[in-house]
Amino acid sequence: MSPTAKSANFRAIIIDDDKEMRQSLTHLMGAAGWETQALADATSVADKVAAFVPDVILSDVRMPKTSGLDLLNEKSGVAQLPIVLISAHGDIPTAVQAMRDGAYSFLEKPFDPQRLLTILRNAAEKHRLSKDAERLRNQLATLSGLDRVLLGKSELLQSVRESVLDFSSAHAAALILGETGTGKELVARALHNLSERANGPFLAINCANIAADGFEQRVFGEKDKTQGLFRQAEGGTLFLDEIGTCTLDVQAKLLRAIELREVLPIGAYKPITVDVRIVSASNEPLDQAIEEGRFRSDLYFRLNNVVIDLPTLRSRRDDIPLLFEHFLQNYAELYETEIPEVTAEDMAVLIAHDWPGNVRELRNVAERLVLASRRGGGTVTEALRVQNDMGDVPETLREAVAAFERSLIAKAIRTHKGKMDAVAEALGIGRRTLNEKIVKLNLNKDELL
Repeated sequence: MSPTAKSANFRAIIIDDDKEMRQSLTHLMGAAGWETQALADATSVADKVAAFVPDVILSDVRMPKTSGLDLLNEKSGVAQLPIVLISAHGDIPTAVQAMRDGAYSFLEKPFDPQRLLTILRNAAEKHRLSKDAERLRNQLATLSGLDRVLLGKSELLQSVRESVLDFSSAHAAALILGETGTGKELVARALHNLSERANGPFLAINCANIAADGFEQRVFGEKDKTQGLFRQAEGGTLFLDEIGTCTLDVQAKLLRAIELREVLPIGAYKPITVDVRIVSASNEPLDQAIEEGRFRSDLYFRLNNVVIDLPTLRSRRDDIPLLFEHFLQNYAELYETEIPEVTAEDMAVLIAHDWPGNVRELRNVAERLVLASRRGGGTVTEALRVQNDMGDVPETLREAVAAFERSLIAKAIRTHKGKMDAVAEALGIGRRTLNEKIVKLNLNKDELL
């Protein structure tokens, strides 16, 4: 945006003992869209800052009573603001001292008006970004309970939290619907943890990962051998993820167990009563599966006593900064490194991304940024590119780190055309470590070139 473009409700306090200069600056900045308040001296600036809440202070250096340089040493909220100094008596030592004391910039009169507007806008934008970052950190520090599980301030997520609170005390089966990565298991755990069953077990099973011929043994158990998940979850909650992937035969057996509240282990003749709350989840509309003959309607009506629809991340983009900050803090602590700096451009890329993998994808991008930052580089754009190159996101932290390392090493080998010393140097690791990782990650250099 050009310096002459309207500024987005930026506010500034102008301090100059020269009346004509105050009026000139007020007119210049007003024409550029600024809200301003002009003062003849800096003696009451702290009170004005508290009342006006400016984004930047523009001050003359030499004034009666209090100079512009004195503002830099204010112990009030003034010192936290970017301060741009102007002077008709500018010299190199004064400018150096001003910048050393914390001035955002120093201009000598007469100055170029457009350059001044550019400097002021940059200072205001930086200040607002800093305030936003501080606000996000404060929000993270004060979040508690359910807010820590379902992180976000959007109305969509607030509605989900209210539903979880309302339904957690119910004993009826609950169905959670949402795309992959929206946090269905987090919601299931929240329903359990906030319920009277919180002291009982919470067991989760991904139905898509169990073969139909082994489902009955895994879930209902086998006489004198295994208990099965229903009995293991006694007094607690059993979470059946991706329930829509179960075969019709498996669905019939589940329906019987849920209706009668009893299971019949393989090889047993007498059913065993169980006290378990069933929470299920699906990333596809089950009513569509019913129409296509892939899901039993009677089971569906047993599962959907309570229904919670989870929003996609792209439908609540305002939550992205808070979520990303949260994940960065977590991974920086995990990997014992500094939190990477996120620029306005980085945040714009994050908000513009479509997020097909939803919150899980955002979390993995944050981890990749922290890992890259620990090596002294990396941007959000690069982390997203690696994410897209890698396809499906691994489920476990170990798998995610291995996949990330495999992608980075493969890219470095291609970039440096197989020159392994150059590859090791680019990755910031020793040649021996590189060789060990290549073997461990099952990389074939010849196939990569």
